[in-house]
Amino acid sequence: MGTEQNQGPGATDGRKYSLNDMVRTGCDGCRGCSACCQGMGSSIVLNPKDVYHLTGGLGMSFQELMTDKIELQVADGIILPNLRMDGETERCVFLNAQGRCTIHDFRPDICRIFPLGRSYEEDKIYYIYLVNGCKKPGRTKVKVRKWIDVQDAEKDEEFLIKWHNFRKAARDAARKGAGVHNSLEQAKAVSMNVLKRFYLMPYDTDRDFYRQFDERLKTGYEELE
Repeated sequence: MGTEQNQGPGATDGRKYSLNDMVRTGCDGCRGCSACCQGMGSSIVLNPKDVYHLTGGLGMSFQELMTDKIELQVADGIILPNLRMDGETERCVFLNAQGRCTIHDFRPDICRIFPLGRSYEEDKIYYIYLVNGCKKPGRTKVKVRKWIDVQDAEKDEEFLIKWHNFRKAARDAARKGAGVHNSLEQAKAVSMNVLKRFYLMPYDTDRDFYRQFDERLKTGYEELE
């Protein structure tokens, strides 16, 4: 058994989990609780697959989502979208009056795996358990694969690793650009290219997401060069 790494919100049990490990995440469908959907600030950063599912599930374009559902922020050196939180309690805009998620079937990746987080190590993903993440008492053990609940977990991990590595490459290109002649123009151009290529350009929600992503990824790297 691992030991907790700290006592704050990011405390873990010190273990690294894989898809077939059991972890104490079962929460009876979050009945009567929406604590993790409030007070999250700008932390629910959206990846391209999140936008693919949101635009398809809601029948809205990325630009329409920008009206009152998502916003932009600088995340790890580049500009990326995140879910909006409203009011004094920073309540997710997709919570209804009863505190239930209205996009649960196509909720973003960060919401889907919580109270798990991810650790990327040498092109491999490990899952970490945030012991103070979920307020629901009496949680039961669930296999990580079942908790994440995606159709092809291995294929999804391949996408996440590709996206993680591209984000690092984009961040490095933006930082390098920011130092050239004391100008931010190249850094801004990197962020705009990422936004246009992976978010603003509409996805065909009748086509496989992963294939569309790989097509865009190739061009994305060419643009960084």
